[in-house]
Amino acid sequence: MSGSMINITASDGGRFEAYMTIPAEGSGPGLILLQEIFGINQYLRDMAHIYAEEGYVVLVPDLFWRMQPGVNLGYNDEDFGQAFDYYQRFDVDQGIKDVADTVRTLRELSQCTGKVGALGYCLGGNLAYLTAARTDVDCSVSYYGVAIENSLNEAENISCPMVMHFANEDTFVPPEAVAKIRRKFEGNSSVEIYEYPGVSHAFATPGRDSYCKPSTLMAYTRSLALLRSALGPTYDLSRLWDRHCEYEFASRDVPATMSTMVDDPYVNHIPTMTGGVGADQLSRFYKHHFVDSNPADTALIPISRTIGTDRLVDEMLFCFTHDCEIDWMLPGIEPTGKYVQIPLVAIVNFRGNKLCHEHIYWDQASVLAQIGVLDPNGLPVAGRETAEKLVDETLPSNTLMEKWASSEGKPIT
Repeated sequence: MSGSMINITASDGGRFEAYMTIPAEGSGPGLILLQEIFGINQYLRDMAHIYAEEGYVVLVPDLFWRMQPGVNLGYNDEDFGQAFDYYQRFDVDQGIKDVADTVRTLRELSQCTGKVGALGYCLGGNLAYLTAARTDVDCSVSYYGVAIENSLNEAENISCPMVMHFANEDTFVPPEAVAKIRRKFEGNSSVEIYEYPGVSHAFATPGRDSYCKPSTLMAYTRSLALLRSALGPTYDLSRLWDRHCEYEFASRDVPATMSTMVDDPYVNHIPTMTGGVGADQLSRFYKHHFVDSNPADTALIPISRTIGTDRLVDEMLFCFTHDCEIDWMLPGIEPTGKYVQIPLVAIVNFRGNKLCHEHIYWDQASVLAQIGVLDPNGLPVAGRETAEKLVDETLPSNTLMEKWASSEGKPIT
């Protein structure tokens, strides 16, 4: 997937550029990405590609064009100085008019299916708020928007759904500003406001000292939930996951398995830290250490499935006879011939209609006990009983707790 620059005609004359990315399907809803104070830099381009993979036609307008076209700054001290100079000279009101022209242009593109949203960071977070107030966008997302509290008189003009993200330790958007914004939107169910503890301004920008991956992932899913509900597109994550598993365990076809994933996927089997990061390493892992390394009688018995915006959680029983070395689950352990049943949870992340990553969890101590290489005596470890109790809750609880009997008959209140 590659991006390109297109021209946008300003309503007051002149032309400026915008970076455009298009989903693999060739069309989709529209999304305007609104810049920080650093212009259309690598971070904005990267995000444009990610949202294109999510199914959106993305435009990133060059909003500093009236001062200096083509601003593209990084995050070193010198670039920060230039960026603040542009920020101090930036005409916000004129900038919103340029955003409105970008929205109009995006709606007119043949690749855009109609609805258009806005999403911005820092300066762009404020612009996303004002775009919701002054234009006809269908939704808007603001990341740590600077100075929103100074224009809350425009809040009544917002009729589209919004999500706002704030950092609890942000010196540019201090807690008192966030509190003021919260009070203004109190009772407005179409505006969601989230705060992230222990992080500061620009927590969602990789490469900066303030970057916090957990908060970034949480904010991204919340943002995407709004975009999906207001703009679409929707994907059948359950069907996509089933097809991926079919290629892994039934047809055992590595190229087909990889075809269900993004270009930069990763898999992490948490207990053993096996898997791979990136297409090359993951293909190698699947080919030589996973797809053909599972016992012939391997079975996945579904227990429950929960589907979210961009994630699916599968709870299942993983069953097999340990008649071959299973590199990914029991690396280095010779076959024991023992039958194993283990509860297993897969947390699967999607980007658009492709798998992005998998986090797979199971109780390794229970597996080791079942194949006889770990003696559970005296340890809080259970064998196949964990699988049996998962499907039959009436089986005894607390069998590993020696003190359980001591509470018999004791008062609860």
